[in-house]
Amino acid sequence: MPSPDNGRVQNAPMRPLLVKELREILSGRALWTMLLLMCPLLGYSFFQAVSLYSDASTAGLQSPVLASSLSPLDGVLVPTLGAFYVAATLLFPFVAIRVLGQEKESGALRLLVQLPYRSPTLITAKLAAVLAAWMLSSIPALSALVMWRLLGGHLSAPETLNLLFGHLLYGLLVGAIALFAASVSESAATAAIVTLAFTIGSWVLDFTVAGHPGVLEWISRLSLTQVLRTFEQGLLSAALVVGIGTAACGFAALAAVWLPPGVQVRDKVIRSIACVFAVALALGLTTQVKFTLDVTEDRRNSFPAADQRLLASLAQPLFVTVHLAPEDPRYADLQRNVLAKLERAMPKVSIRLATGQQGLAASIGDDRYGEVEYTYGARSDVSRSTSPREILPMLYGLAGVGPPAPAPGSDYPGYPLVAIGQVALPWFFFGLPICIAFAWWWSRRLPKPIATRS
Repeated sequence: MPSPDNGRVQNAPMRPLLVKELREILSGRALWTMLLLMCPLLGYSFFQAVSLYSDASTAGLQSPVLASSLSPLDGVLVPTLGAFYVAATLLFPFVAIRVLGQEKESGALRLLVQLPYRSPTLITAKLAAVLAAWMLSSIPALSALVMWRLLGGHLSAPETLNLLFGHLLYGLLVGAIALFAASVSESAATAAIVTLAFTIGSWVLDFTVAGHPGVLEWISRLSLTQVLRTFEQGLLSAALVVGIGTAACGFAALAAVWLPPGVQVRDKVIRSIACVFAVALALGLTTQVKFTLDVTEDRRNSFPAADQRLLASLAQPLFVTVHLAPEDPRYADLQRNVLAKLERAMPKVSIRLATGQQGLAASIGDDRYGEVEYTYGARSDVSRSTSPREILPMLYGLAGVGPPAPAPGSDYPGYPLVAIGQVALPWFFFGLPICIAFAWWWSRRLPKPIATRS
């Protein structure tokens, strides 16, 4: 049977289709119900975060050392937007599924595919509507940031925008998964179950296989929760951004494959297999992208600026051999404090785990266990430390250069703030829900799309 896309008009204008999809999603109850539920959820999370931050700031105002450890990113933004992540995981799939699931249940999809648009174009328009719904869903989160500024709190633009960008990518990926689930399911309820299997299944992966070596470690990387962790740490990874975009495009392509109702299942399966292989190949190539940017104001993911400049000038490759088991806490400290920073600072770094994937019990009897060997050029040295204060001077000695002079004024001051979080509760529990309810009432007055009129 020929594909329904054959003979379609290729240059039909997109604007009417986009308007139809936006009106479709605005006229439904799912989006507005989610917005109303998110208001008290984010409001209470914001109140809790501000209260805990204020308690820590009380002691920080008396001690500059404690004040330097107070970062709004960790204390306020990440916990508050954590509630946004929970809502996106549990509620947003129902919003995204509606743009396609209702048309399949009502039979309007058979009319929709007769329009002069190809299936990828239809899915692109629906994905754009899902993205617009996500932007509307972020209103409670954005209002929390505004409330924090009104309370006198500090916000660093790079780390704040980076965190919001991470949540945007997560929402786009969840929306693409929901469209795929709706395209392969006969009902919206089944599509919701399939989508939640991806999202909640990620939590199961985190609790069961994360941190285990070998194949389990590779499987744990498939968890959707890994998408946000890098952004929450204040890192902008080009490989992660490209990988998320590739995965979202892959699910959207699968949705386009399964969208036409007049194509045999065998043909859809063959096209799906080809699509999966193409996406897997693209994801494999993204692992070769090494560019990562530390956008945090306190530069927690980088060495001091003077050390960063000197390390970047070391042209020869650095080989690091680690005699530690993957589950050893010292390996986690070494990776976080030294190795990951070296990979971002130096042009050529190669790290090898000498113990392979064997467990801690099997490695503990080795005489060299705990040693880390650093080889630069013709010189090498061994250390058991996980602190950059000891390792960086050793690396400079191997390179034959002196340590750089510390740059003045590079210390992070911290931003202690004692604020009353209760003042934000009336907005999240009354003011914002009333505005959303009014917007909902106004959206009901919009003319419904022709395909959804009874």
